Amino acid sequence: MRDLDTLPKAELHLHVEGTLEPELAFDLAARNGVELPFADVRELRAAYDFRDLQSFLDLYYATMAVLRTARDFTDLTLAYLERSVPQGLRHVELFFDPQAHTGRGVAFEDVVDGIGEGLRLGRERWGVTGGLIMCFLRDQPVEDAARTLQAAATRRGSLLGVGLDSAEVGHPPALFADVFAAARAQGLHVVAHAGEEAPPAYVREALDVLGVERVDHGVQAVHDADLLRRLAAEQVPLTVCPLSNVRLRVVDRLEEHPLHRLLAAGVRVTVNSDDPAYFGGYVGDCYRALREAVGLSDAQAAQLARNAVLGSFADQARKAELLAEVEAWVAG
Repeated sequence: MRDLDTLPKAELHLHVEGTLEPELAFDLAARNGVELPFADVRELRAAYDFRDLQSFLDLYYATMAVLRTARDFTDLTLAYLERSVPQGLRHVELFFDPQAHTGRGVAFEDVVDGIGEGLRLGRERWGVTGGLIMCFLRDQPVEDAARTLQAAATRRGSLLGVGLDSAEVGHPPALFADVFAAARAQGLHVVAHAGEEAPPAYVREALDVLGVERVDHGVQAVHDADLLRRLAAEQVPLTVCPLSNVRLRVVDRLEEHPLHRLLAAGVRVTVNSDDPAYFGGYVGDCYRALREAVGLSDAQAAQLARNAVLGSFADQARKAELLAEVEAWVAG
C-alpha cells in the first residue's frame, strides 16, 4: 500500500472558517480583544462533541467571532495550507461565509482580500492553486443572499463561484433559485450543499432548480436509485466528507459510510475534510481513515483523487498537470 500523504489531492469542500483550530482561535481572540466563552484550548476542544449539524453550527459561529481583520483571514488560510500541504494538497477551492462576518461589522472586502492573500502566499510557497467560493447561509433570508451577491461586485474577479450552506433541513435549495440564476448570469460557477441530512429531493432541486455543477455532500442520494443513476450518467461530482458525516451523526461509524456504494455506482465522488478543525482531520487524514475503516485501496484512492481534479474549476492546463501527478503516484 502506497503512502496516501504523497497522493496529490484537490479539495473541493472546505470551509475556511472550519479550519480554525482552538490554539489559533485563542491567539486571534487575544490579538483582537475578543473573549471566548471557554476557559482555555482544552475546554474549547472538549466542546467538539456534536449531536447533529445544528449543534456544530452553534459552536462554529461562536468561535468565528475572533475573525476581525484581513490579517486574521490570511493567517487562518495559511494555517490550513500549512497543515494540508504535507498531506498532499495541490489545489483547493475554499468556501467562505461572508454573511457570518459582515453581520458582525467585518468588511466584505477584508474577508475576500485576507483569504485571497493567504492563497497567493500558498501558491508562492508551496505551489498550491485554488480559489474562493462564496456561500450563502440558507437559514438566513433569501433577500440577504441577494444583497451579498450585490456586495460581491467589488471583488467579482476574486471569486470562482457561489455555494449554499448552513442548516439544511427546512431550507430547500429552490428558495434561492433567483440568486443562483443571477450568479450564473454573472459567469460564476454554482454549487450547493444538498443531501447531507435532508432527503434526496434536495439533491434533485439543487440540480434542476439551481443548476449546480457539483453537489456538496449528496450522500443521501444512495437512497434513490434513479437519482444515483442520473448522477453517474451525468458525472456530477459529489464532494463527500466522511469524517464530517460521522461527527455530525449522518452515519454512526465510518465503516457504514456509503462511499463505496457511490463509487460502485459510477458516481464521481470526491473526498474532502469539510471543517477539519472540528471534525477530526484534514484531507489526508480522511483518506487514511477510510483506508483503516473500509480498506480503501491504492486504486480507489487514485480514482478519488482523479475525480476531485476533474470536478474542480481549475483550468484545463492545471487539471492536466494534477492528473499527471496522480498518475505518477500510481506508477510509483
